Amino acid sequence: MRSYCAVHVDVGYLLASAATYVTGSSLRRGVVVDYPTLIARLVEQAETDSGLPLLRVNWYDSGARPGGMPDYQQEEIGLLPRVKLRLGRLSYSGDQKGVDIRIGLDLAIQGRNRVADAVYLVSGDDDLTEAVEEAQSHGVQVVLLAVADRAGRPHGVSKHLRREVDGLLLVDAETIEATVRSVAIPEGLLPDGAKGDAPAAEVAPAQEPPVAIEEATAQCEGVEPAADPVETGTPAPMAEAPLTPSADVPPAAPSADTSPARAAGLPSPAAFARRRATGLVLPGGDPHVEIAVDPETGVTEEVVDGVAKRLVASWCATSTPEQLAGLREAAPTIPAELDRALLVDLASRAQDHHVGDDVRQHLRDRFWAHVGRIRME
Repeated sequence: MRSYCAVHVDVGYLLASAATYVTGSSLRRGVVVDYPTLIARLVEQAETDSGLPLLRVNWYDSGARPGGMPDYQQEEIGLLPRVKLRLGRLSYSGDQKGVDIRIGLDLAIQGRNRVADAVYLVSGDDDLTEAVEEAQSHGVQVVLLAVADRAGRPHGVSKHLRREVDGLLLVDAETIEATVRSVAIPEGLLPDGAKGDAPAAEVAPAQEPPVAIEEATAQCEGVEPAADPVETGTPAPMAEAPLTPSADVPPAAPSADTSPARAAGLPSPAAFARRRATGLVLPGGDPHVEIAVDPETGVTEEVVDGVAKRLVASWCATSTPEQLAGLREAAPTIPAELDRALLVDLASRAQDHHVGDDVRQHLRDRFWAHVGRIRME
C-alpha cells in the first residue's frame, strides 16, 4: 500500500494566527487571504518534510451561510484539487460549533484505518490532544504545523498539545507574508480628497493678526450677518488697506462672509464640510508591540491592557468613523466578532495560565477605555 501524508487545517486557528502576525490582532476581517497559494504552500511544506505525496487537505471551518452552508469563497476552496471542505456551523452569537469535533473524529477514524502515515495538523487547540493520542496509537505520526509570531515562536499552541505531537514545524514566514495582507489602505494610496485636507482656496488670507478660535467664535455669536450685496446692491465693506489693482487683472468680487472668524483667517464652514474624517487613530496604539507574559506572574494588568489596546489599534486601521459611532452607540455590548477576538488574543498570550471571569471583565473594560480614546482624522 502506498504511503501518504495528509494536512488537517483548523481555519479558525490559521487565520487568527496569520492575522495576528500581519495586523497585531486575530480579527479575520482585518486581512484578505490568497487561499489557493496559501494551501499550495502548506502542502509543499508538508510533502517536503515528510517525503510523502499528499493524500488530501481537510479544510475545517464553520459554514458562513445559515445552516452551516458554505459561502462563495468556501465553495471556491472546496473546488481546489485534493481539498475537502469539512464545515461546522455558526451559532447566533457567532461562535463555531461542530468544528473541533470533526477534526477530532477524523484524526481518530483515519488513524484507525491508516488512511495516511503522517498527518500535519494546523491547529493549537488543547481539545485535540486526546484525538492526537488516539491516532498515534494506530501508528500514525502527527506533526503540528503552527504559525509563528513575530519572535519566531509558535503562536497560540497549547502546551499539552505540543507535548503529545510527534513534532513541531513552523509555517514559513514567507508563506504568511506572501498570502495574507492587511485590508488597511496605506496613507500614500489615499486620494487627495480622502485625506481630510481642506482646499487652499477655502481658507481666506488673514487681514489682521490671528485670534484664537474660541475668541473668534465668541465674537460670532453677537454679530449680525452682513447684507447680501447681490440682493441689496450695497457693496460689502472693503479692507482698511486696499490693494492697488493691476491693469491686467480685474478686481476680485467682494466676499459676502465678513464674520470675525473669516477675517481671522479661519476656514469657512464650506471648508469644514469638506474636511470629513476618513480614518481612525488610537493615540499611542501600535498593533505590532510585543506583549510578553512572565511565566511566574502570569496574566497581569499590563498584559490585559496591552491586549485590549492592540486590538483597538488594529480595528481602527480597517474601520470608518461611521463604524466607530455604531460601536459606541452599542456600548456596553461588544460585537461578537470583537469580543471573540479579545478572548482569543488574551488566551494566546496567557498560554496555559488560568484566565478567570474577573480578568475577562477587566479586559472588556479596558477595551471600552481605549475605544473612548479613539481620534478621528
